[in-house]
Amino acid sequence: MEIFLPIGTVVTLTGGNIKLMIHGRKQILVTDDDRNGKMYDYLAVPYPEGYISPEYTYVFNHENIEKVIFEGMSDEEEKEFQKVLEKASAE
Repeated sequence: MEIFLPIGTVVTLTGGNIKLMIHGRKQILVTDDDRNGKMYDYLAVPYPEGYISPEYTYVFNHENIEKVIFEGMSDEEEKEFQKVLEKASAE
């Protein structure tokens, strides 16, 4: 079972120079070139600023993470939601 980082986790990406805070998981990005969209593991915003506008949101996959700076909260509800995320990954 693949484990996804919890909401609120702060990371840096390989080759990146800003901290990002995860606020979504298993997100589909639809573009003008790809109407079916591509699924990404994470959706994030700059830290500490938070959401600014759609232009300042980032999608990336787990393998793009260079460093986990802070891991968000994980409780029983989060552990149960991991099962939903696992199912989304299999589709």
